[in-house]
Amino acid sequence: MKTELLKVSVRQQAIFVADAIVVNTSIGMTDTTATLVANAAQLGFAFSEPLLHALNGVSPVYKLEILDYLKTLAGVEKNWTPLVKGWDVPTDETVLDHILTLWATVFKSKTGTTLACGHTIPNDTFPLERYNGCPFCGTPFTFGKIENMNQGSKLNVMDLWTTKELIAYYEDLLKSKTALDATQVDSLKILLHVLPLPVVEIKMKETIMLVVDQMMAVKEGAKAQMYFQTPADILRYLWFKHTGFMQIVEPKTILKKALKNHTNLNIGLDAGAKVKLDAAAALKLKYSRSESATVASWLNNLELNVETCCEIMHPKRGMWVRMIRALRLAEYSKRKGFEKLATLLDVFYNQTYTVWQGEVNRYRLRVDAEHTFTLLKQRPGLFARSLFANMLWFGAEKTVAAFKEVADKVPARLLLTLNMYANDYFDADATRSIKTLGGTTKRIGPNQLIAMYDAQQLEGMKVLIEDLCIAVMRNRFATVKTDSKTMYIDPLLFNMPLSIGVRSDTLQDVPVALMGTRFPVEGNTVRLYMQWGKGLATQHLDMDLSCMIAYEERLEICSYSNLVATACKHSGDIRSIPDKIGTAEYIDINTTELKQKNAKYVTFTCNAYSNGTITPNLVVGWMNSKHPMQISERTGVAYDPSCVQHEVRIVQNAAKGLVFGVLDVEANEIIWLEMTFGGQVIQNLDYKGVQALLKKLKSRFNIGALLSVKAEAQGLTLVDDILQADEVYDAAWAMNTAAVTQLLVD
Repeated sequence: MKTELLKVSVRQQAIFVADAIVVNTSIGMTDTTATLVANAAQLGFAFSEPLLHALNGVSPVYKLEILDYLKTLAGVEKNWTPLVKGWDVPTDETVLDHILTLWATVFKSKTGTTLACGHTIPNDTFPLERYNGCPFCGTPFTFGKIENMNQGSKLNVMDLWTTKELIAYYEDLLKSKTALDATQVDSLKILLHVLPLPVVEIKMKETIMLVVDQMMAVKEGAKAQMYFQTPADILRYLWFKHTGFMQIVEPKTILKKALKNHTNLNIGLDAGAKVKLDAAAALKLKYSRSESATVASWLNNLELNVETCCEIMHPKRGMWVRMIRALRLAEYSKRKGFEKLATLLDVFYNQTYTVWQGEVNRYRLRVDAEHTFTLLKQRPGLFARSLFANMLWFGAEKTVAAFKEVADKVPARLLLTLNMYANDYFDADATRSIKTLGGTTKRIGPNQLIAMYDAQQLEGMKVLIEDLCIAVMRNRFATVKTDSKTMYIDPLLFNMPLSIGVRSDTLQDVPVALMGTRFPVEGNTVRLYMQWGKGLATQHLDMDLSCMIAYEERLEICSYSNLVATACKHSGDIRSIPDKIGTAEYIDINTTELKQKNAKYVTFTCNAYSNGTITPNLVVGWMNSKHPMQISERTGVAYDPSCVQHEVRIVQNAAKGLVFGVLDVEANEIIWLEMTFGGQVIQNLDYKGVQALLKKLKSRFNIGALLSVKAEAQGLTLVDDILQADEVYDAAWAMNTAAVTQLLVD
């Protein structure tokens, strides 16, 4: 249990020390504490003074547990050996070397060296003394340990978390006004399992699914009724439990994705059709009697009237028909006390209800603005989601005037989303980035109706939206009473985006960062790394680390097929993993040389060349230090946990490719982003899609700007000195993104 809570706290750049385990309050640092500090520094961690005092009072057993977890987090027990020894010096292998090796292996040549994998390497081809495995098939044979530690120029300073801070973070996650990302979801699952559920108001549907799942795990399904307001909530939970998706993804979308992910460039390895059949079998619904009875009770006890329930069920009618049959709801509807369920099924099957969205579409197609807006005002959230399209359809002034009447009822996250994306939407030349429910990021062109308007009219639409959204937020802040007179805003918060509009599907076990965060490059080398296969048996499992260099007029790639590119060097292509310990690939990027060559961006990617998606628990990230980072000439190991600037771990991915960062060469910064794409190789990456996502991230409203609106609305004076401020908003506060969402006043 302690290790799980450690995991949660470390993600927030803290170490959890429970009040009950502090048994000694001595002032001097003990030997065990000093040893822990020294070992943690080797891994890139340091401790704040309050944390040191707390650690001084805990038993050596808990200190050892902390050190063991930090070692696990840093990956020191994994295999970090690449294919090539001293890979910063190219091996100069060629396509001809591969052809000659294939020939020698097929015809069993007696000259050359036959390796453990069975391939015969002819003389005067690959320099075998430079490899840790087979250069032809990418199977590793020899492994080394991390040789260079503590090369990093900065340490992650960990703060103290007591039980009070842990509970506060737990409540913040539950109260978050935006959807939780994968890291927050994992942390909340841990806390729900370990701690009792606090009495707080849960705002997000996805968060409710996690709470209900925990209730079901402890056989308290009846208590979950309080969290279900509509049939859509029930369907969302059932589908989440069945597929793991927090949103309702249609079965056909899941099957299409499975087919695409297992389609291989090598026709002989193509397993798409078989996997699609297996996926279809896995999607078949089967529920026990007790599960069916629980769901029947949930539906029967909903407070909404039957017609409204049926209308909400209508968009997912096909899925509901399958659910009704699998849950035997027709049978339960005949039982005494389930009369509402019986009526619900009768109305649903006979379709004796009116669909609100159908009525909206009918009036909209008739260009009947009055009736369309009357209906949309009934559901302000849906009005907000369709606002831009309706402005183009009916005219900006008329649409915004109608929306103003209900803008106060729209959630703040939707208002700020409108403010952030108006600039892109009303741009005739813009390419927008969207993330589909299947998980893949795509780019789409502008709305076709944009062509009807000139540049001045489109600019007017942007101004209308921005002014409206800021005015509404200002009014909401003004209604919140405060005794404060002054406010301090850390300058860093003006570069830190709000967690709205995009969310990460990867885990960040190291201190977390919001997508769009910019990391400064201190030295002249950025080292990408990828590690996969830890805990898995020996097998062919080909994951590829690559990067794409963008110039003004051309693109260049560094990958398994091109180990040396301008300012980039690859450590070699590994296609099989050793037993249990995993394997690694690296790319070194020389930023000084890139600037000399006038490169603009470098995009960091990883791909699953093998059938299926990127393997779970694969870790990707980058290292950076103002001091030179060494590469072992003996083994080629180039990993040093103290140099890691950012790292993410794949947990559940529906894509074959992932962009995990972009180096802005001119600004000398790395932008952390997450963009999934389809395809086995980096050549499948649509670079214009990366540009669209960068533009989307740049347009996001930052925390500092929102705090400035709050200060203006409440009449607070901004000060530069923390000690003079009644309200303090610094980088440490902003790290807890769930707490930041409490600024979104509804």
